[in-house]
Amino acid sequence: MVEYRTVFDAEVVFSNGGGLRTDGFRLDVPHPDVTDDEVAALLVRHLGLLMVGEVRITNRTVVEEPHKGGRGVEPPASGGRRLVELSHVITDGMVTLPGWPAPKVTDWLTREESRNRYAPGVEFHVARIDMIANTGTYVDMPSHRFADGPDLTGVPLDRLADLPGLVVRVPAGTRAVDRLMLAPYDVAGCAVLLHTGWDERFGTDAYAAAEAPYLTGDGAQWLVESGAALVGIDSINIDDMTPAAAGQRPAHTGLLAAGVPIVEHLTGLDALPPTGFRFTAAPLRVAGMGTFPVRAFAVV
Repeated sequence: MVEYRTVFDAEVVFSNGGGLRTDGFRLDVPHPDVTDDEVAALLVRHLGLLMVGEVRITNRTVVEEPHKGGRGVEPPASGGRRLVELSHVITDGMVTLPGWPAPKVTDWLTREESRNRYAPGVEFHVARIDMIANTGTYVDMPSHRFADGPDLTGVPLDRLADLPGLVVRVPAGTRAVDRLMLAPYDVAGCAVLLHTGWDERFGTDAYAAAEAPYLTGDGAQWLVESGAALVGIDSINIDDMTPAAAGQRPAHTGLLAAGVPIVEHLTGLDALPPTGFRFTAAPLRVAGMGTFPVRAFAVV
């Protein structure tokens, strides 16, 4: 479905004095023939402005571009239930984190060998996988960072499954997702998914490049204070991995200390609407482990 946004300058005059000016503002619109008056009303609603006396719209154009979300335009009705896959496929020898061991997928029992165990015409295949827990799309639990934190068995399902979802579209070229970028969103009780587009590089050397997007410690703290239930990202790490960051990992520390699970290496977030979907990323219940791959998906 084609979606549209409008680009414009605006001058807002308040009835009780003062004003506000924007240049090159971008806003979701419901159709390409939107009028200046409609854009003015959408702007006021989107920003939550009170006591507005007048809005002057100038230099306005409409562009074909996916919606980024906001208060003005509700997600369109899909006409039915749709499942969206948000996980990378795990294959033999794949690379998730450069320099970390790749998974090995082999046979434990082949079909040919099984024929000697069962009645004529009956055969089975049993595969074996040897891998580290940080493989593919996976979830981090508090014990990943803190020795006394809950492991995969200690985090309740209501923090991992059937959560109301919210997508934060990160502008191209932006590295640091901070408090100001997150501030417009009502994240309480939600799975907050940071859509950076970095997943296009997954499986290549470019995936680990220095300019990979990340969540700042301040942004993580804002998510905790605002009541986010889970945070996910489609980049190589939710923290800055450059040498300048000195391995401090403030996003992991802040979120996991508050019991907020982290899902890393998501993919396909461009297929989701800004809101109006349910998100699930549940791992196996393995005692003593703080990370594990998940089948992350959304129900739209």
